[in-house]
Parts: sequence; C-alpha cells; structure tokens
Amino acid sequence: MFYDTETNGHGLPHDPIKAIVAPRPIGWVSSLGPDGAVNLAPYSYFNIFASNPPIVGFSSEGLKDSVSFIAQTKEFVCNLVSWDLRDAMNATSAPLPRGESEFVHAGLETAPSRLVAPPRVKASPASLECRLVSIQELTTADGRKLDRWLVLGHVVGVHIDESCIVNGRFDITTAKTIARCGYADYVVADKVFSITRPRGA
Repeated sequence: MFYDTETNGHGLPHDPIKAIVAPRPIGWVSSLGPDGAVNLAPYSYFNIFASNPPIVGFSSEGLKDSVSFIAQTKEFVCNLVSWDLRDAMNATSAPLPRGESEFVHAGLETAPSRLVAPPRVKASPASLECRLVSIQELTTADGRKLDRWLVLGHVVGVHIDESCIVNGRFDITTAKTIARCGYADYVVADKVFSITRPRGA
C-alpha cells in the first residue's frame, strides 16, 4: 500500500507512522521550574545524536511543562525506563495540574543529581544529566510552524546502576529497558545479537 501524509489516506483504523518508526527509547525527562516545581514526563520521541560530546534530544507535541521549565532553567535529566518502572512511567503521563508532582503521583523516589538541579528517578537503571543546547520549533517542508518542540541537551553527567554493568559494558538486557512502539504497544529489551561492521565503517 501507499498513502500520502497530507490526506492520511491509509484507510487503516489508526495512523501507522509511529508503529513504523519503532521501537523508540523513552526519555523520562525530569525538570525543575524556576519556582522549584518538579516535573517528570515520558517522551518516546527521544534519542542520542552525538557521542563525543554526548548530545541527546527529545521532542514534545505541544509546549508542555517540561519544555517550559527547561527553557527557563536550562537543565534537565533523561532517565531510562525499565520493565519494573513501566506502570510508574505510564502514571507520569497523566495531565496533572502544574505544581503537582508526578514523582509523588507515581510513587517514585527522587535522587539528587550531581551537576544539574533537577532530581533524577532513583530506581532508573541509568540517568543522563543534561544542560540545554537549544529548543527548536519544528516546521513543515514549506515552512509552516508546528506546535512541536525539539529540545537538545549536552549530557554532562551519567548515573548507572552498578548491577547493569556486565563484563565492563552497560547491559540492556539486565536493565530490561522498555521502548515505545505504535498504538499502546511497548517492547522490553531481553535479547540482543551482535553484527561486526565492515572495516572502516
């Protein structure tokens, strides 16, 4: 089948695009407002875009509290979501009133960061402390502005649960990281395979 995205004429019950571009890692973003309010929200439009120095980014559909807080304080933390944290992560996606803590709502414990002010999720297998690089409003190919915001951060500190380091490597199957697919579907990382890249690649 083929469909153009202007008319979304796919004829399916649900738009398949997010199921096609999947699985997507979840950036569970903790941020701090200028008044000290703490926010925690999951974003499946999340990834790493450079490794040296490490640059990560997430995209928000709408100017939500996370983006507003980060724009003002210039710092945030991306926490990984494990299988054991799946229900708590889902709970933090609830549209709570500004100032009401998602940590409290989801029964999560905070842990202090080292180099940035926002707290991290204590039970997360890994957390990335970030300083803001840029916030960009996304546009279409013809320049039409969208209420979609790309946030890029420079990772300045990394926390790793020691139990997830196996033979000197961060082991994603021990961490049991989950990722977002389309619709209401997720996958858990419980099996990996290796492929050796061609020399010089």
